[in-house]
Amino acid sequence: MFLLRRAVQTGLRTKHCRSFSASQTHLNQGKGLVLGVFEKEGDGDSLHLTESAASFDQNLSGKLSELLKISGPALKKGKSRIFYGLHKDFPCVAVVGLGKNSAGVCGAENWDASKENIRHAVSAGCRLLQDLEVTHVEVDGCGDAQSAAEGAILGLFQYDQLKSKKKTKVTTQLHGSADLAGWEKGVVYAEGQNLARLLMEAPANHITPTAFAETIGEKLAPHAERVTINKRSQAWMEEQKMGAFLSVSKGSEEPPVFLELHYNGSSDSTQAPLVLVGKGITFDSGGISLKPSSSMDAMRADMGGAATVCASIVTAAALKLPFNIIGLAPLCENMPSGKATKPGDVVKAKNGKTIQVDNTDAEGRLVLADALCYGHTFNPRAIVTVATLTGAMDVALGSAAAGVFTNSDWLWEQLHKASVVTGDRVWRMPLFQHYTRQVMESQLADLNNIGKYSRSGGACTAAAFLREFVTAPHWAHLDIAGVMSNKDEVPYLKKGMSGRPTRTLVEFAAGLTHRNN
Repeated sequence: MFLLRRAVQTGLRTKHCRSFSASQTHLNQGKGLVLGVFEKEGDGDSLHLTESAASFDQNLSGKLSELLKISGPALKKGKSRIFYGLHKDFPCVAVVGLGKNSAGVCGAENWDASKENIRHAVSAGCRLLQDLEVTHVEVDGCGDAQSAAEGAILGLFQYDQLKSKKKTKVTTQLHGSADLAGWEKGVVYAEGQNLARLLMEAPANHITPTAFAETIGEKLAPHAERVTINKRSQAWMEEQKMGAFLSVSKGSEEPPVFLELHYNGSSDSTQAPLVLVGKGITFDSGGISLKPSSSMDAMRADMGGAATVCASIVTAAALKLPFNIIGLAPLCENMPSGKATKPGDVVKAKNGKTIQVDNTDAEGRLVLADALCYGHTFNPRAIVTVATLTGAMDVALGSAAAGVFTNSDWLWEQLHKASVVTGDRVWRMPLFQHYTRQVMESQLADLNNIGKYSRSGGACTAAAFLREFVTAPHWAHLDIAGVMSNKDEVPYLKKGMSGRPTRTLVEFAAGLTHRNN
């Protein structure tokens, strides 16, 4: 025991515990393993290993638990420790802290803490093994294989397509056979969010409206028997009298595309569909009301609404959800030019309402207005708009949650339930007539695209503007500007565009197959 203790202690390097030697070549060729351990909740000394970790430890005659006891303090939530040479099949094993086993749904935090702890811990373990250039990792299901898969797949995502030096590509699988269906479901959920991240992170000269539509078409090709794709042209938009949308697109040389996706998951062709509408501004300069140059590059992700909506439909198709979903993505750039809309111009939306455009940087609500009008023609069960709509939403909630404005208590309850499960939270915001009056005061038209008091309650006046194009009894608007990117707030997402709230939209859609309003 003394020799073993000395070997561990002398090999300790910050978070890495080198208990046995292993060459870098051997590590590269071998597999890694991520196992979980819960925090001790009583006064006893025994470790609380997960079922998989306990089985692994038993096969090693207790060597893992012994090393955990002597290699440092008990692992806290989200912390990790690596051991080398424990098992011939796994040259390196990352043990991760899962927090308390008794954690569950937390009313104060509005999420399931157990699921979030697993996502956090597994992502940390997978990243450590990726840094060691391990190319295949088996992951402990930690009692919730779906959350473990989400943590692994989301945590390993890296947008490096345009870099010559790339991160090690890591494949993952569930360790053991317990709840393989849950693991596979988690992989699909996470890959859906990663698709949205990919679209949002890519530079605007790579993801134009046309390129965006083509990418989604490629992703949906394997599901052609259940999906219909229509890439509508500018001529079609003119026939539909989408004057608000066209007023935004006309400043750019890139042609607009109205992407229309029909996922027919139900065998009942008469089933009312869920309609998802996503703002698709593939680059937002602000137009004539030009944005400051600082951080303007981030406006390549101003199509985050369209990215999350389309990624949700790709995910729904992969899951074969038994529900009909329609996705609408008005795609264009908002650019200044001699043809661009000018402040003070008046345009007419599809429903005949006129809009005084006093700020061309408040363009998202214009493209959504026409898409909303078109979405109503499908007699939807519910209609949800998703958009990086206002900086005011970021000011109000930051990155903690997406703001939800809705005319339906039932719809709010379904969205909220879904967000508790996914950990990608939503928060209800007011939709008072107080805000409607501010957008209806226009000198030249029926509506003004900015509120009477400009920045005051900006997210609320934007939602109130959209409500003027809604007649459906169940409508919700998600303003996702605050959750568009991640610095370090969500530990299982690396820095960059977040792809939020794709998993919440998918979970919400999946829930509709089991619930009646």
